[in-house]
Amino acid sequence: MKRFLDAVAVATATTLALAVPLTSRAEAQTPVWPSKTVRIIVPSPPGGSTDQIARAMGQKLSIAWGQPVVIENKPGAGLTLGADYVAKSPHDGYTLLMGAVHHSIAQKVYKKLPYDFEKDLAPITVLAVVPNVLIVSASNPAKNVKELIAQAKTQPGKLSYGSTGAGTAHHLIGEQFNDMAGTDVLHVAYKGSSPALVDLMGGQITMMFDTVASCLPLIKAGKVRPLAVATASRSSALPDVPTLSESGLAGFDIATWFGLMAPAGTSERVIDKIYSDSAKILATPEVRKQWHDMGAEPVGNTPAEMSAQIKSEMEKFSALATKAKLSLD
Repeated sequence: MKRFLDAVAVATATTLALAVPLTSRAEAQTPVWPSKTVRIIVPSPPGGSTDQIARAMGQKLSIAWGQPVVIENKPGAGLTLGADYVAKSPHDGYTLLMGAVHHSIAQKVYKKLPYDFEKDLAPITVLAVVPNVLIVSASNPAKNVKELIAQAKTQPGKLSYGSTGAGTAHHLIGEQFNDMAGTDVLHVAYKGSSPALVDLMGGQITMMFDTVASCLPLIKAGKVRPLAVATASRSSALPDVPTLSESGLAGFDIATWFGLMAPAGTSERVIDKIYSDSAKILATPEVRKQWHDMGAEPVGNTPAEMSAQIKSEMEKFSALATKAKLSLD
């Protein structure tokens, strides 16, 4: 028996001795991520909320990772062109999407999309939630929602609202406004917030819904006038601006989120690293202040939480799109 136990002990010691270098070799063979430039694809033009948050976050992630983080704008088709590009990119973590609530909506309003938002893209984390605000040009005589609705009802089919693209949140919000206010304001789709804002100030469109982060500088400069926010509660950046619910459209509540996503199939190790590093950045006082100054609320939820949020939203927006009879080819 003693010989047997001695033999087992020797065998065990030999196995453990061999396991150490094997483990070390396995760890050494695991590639360090990131080891090169990471791209964040922004599916809208430069200047809007999606772009602002992507650039601010990209700068911080570049410092954390010691690698360049490049922002690339690929606008078009209601933010779906950029999403399709990322969905078809290699699933190695080096091409990410700055996703948004618009993508949850697009999956339900477009009859055909070249990708499946739930199946082809992997959620990482929501970076920010931003209230939407109803704005008009500074020259518009309407000083509140009631006056704007009266203006629209005296000119049915002649006023217009701009959006960041067909099938986006701002398109859906506009149709929800028409439905609840009993108005007939025509939709004009743009490739992003910036060109729509230019036309709003120039008088080419009457009104638009935009994120607070995008139009706050123009509001502060007096170039556009905020009439109401489209969320259930007021915005901390615009505390004196009432909600649409307070303005007579009870129950109106649609916010915009922005978050990082990767092509489906990206390793959990990489996704967890992007999530954990992003969450640490979002928890810093510097970034929290930066987000609040933009009118955004920092989030930093887990991939599982973001996935559940998207699933819930898609059900909600499907019902809203059906009610608004919103369907796009």
